[in-house]
Amino acid sequence: MDAVTPTESSPRILFIDVDGTILEHGSVIAPSTATAIRAVRERGHLVYLCTGRSAGDIHPDVAAIGFDGAITNGGAYATRGEEELFFHPMPRADVDRLTSYFEENGVHYFLQANQQVYASPGILGMMTSFLRMRAARRSEDLAHLGIDEDQQDLLNAVLTEAADRYLPVSEADRDHIAKAVFVSDRSDSVDQAQRALGERFHVIPGSMPMPGGSNGEISLRGTNKGAAIVEVLSILGLDAADAIGIGDSWNDVEMFQVCGTAVAMGGADPQLRALADHVTTGVLDDGVHNALATLGLL
Repeated sequence: MDAVTPTESSPRILFIDVDGTILEHGSVIAPSTATAIRAVRERGHLVYLCTGRSAGDIHPDVAAIGFDGAITNGGAYATRGEEELFFHPMPRADVDRLTSYFEENGVHYFLQANQQVYASPGILGMMTSFLRMRAARRSEDLAHLGIDEDQQDLLNAVLTEAADRYLPVSEADRDHIAKAVFVSDRSDSVDQAQRALGERFHVIPGSMPMPGGSNGEISLRGTNKGAAIVEVLSILGLDAADAIGIGDSWNDVEMFQVCGTAVAMGGADPQLRALADHVTTGVLDDGVHNALATLGLL
């Protein structure tokens, strides 16, 4: 990361992504990350999660770090402590339109509510290769941190967790859906969805490193992390100039646009890094800690 002059001592508010920022490959956190976030809060700064995940799908090790609030579901839902600040679900007609599009085009999908994620039939079977890759990378990540675990045990744990985590899409309450995620064996599924749905929906590439095919995220147009941050800052009476955003993927673009300081993780897409004010190191190479230290928050 480029050297910068430490910020003044006035309180700041930090919005921080989860996957690829706090978590590497869905399950591993660098010890320095939790320590740094807690230290920032102890110094009087606010720290909010800002994630595309549903609140109920946040890894328990992330939640255990402790935060002042959270923006979840890609900007559709926000809390301060236990208080709900706002929830902007998709209208039922839009949810029906999305599911019809997915089913007509043979695309597997998840529907996200605030506390639950619903899976279309067959999607977990399709994602087996991805889950196996995630288990292998988790083993590598743990080894990077000096922790040894049996890879087969890790694979079994990942597969079991995925099977237990998601409910059938037939059980979804379509009046409380915030976001959709889709997975396809086609390489052009994101472009296709953008052409078919783009006038009403915000369609962006997903962050799952699939071994083949493609995946994406869909929210209502106007529902994104940046819009949610602006709304949260208004409620809290804080200035965007004092906000810091840290992220790594395309659902962080709008966050970078509204925060006074934007920090990209070392593993972020080069085009996203180009939008950032600063680039820190990788997730497991103390990226969050290094960013907060350089910005004068530690």
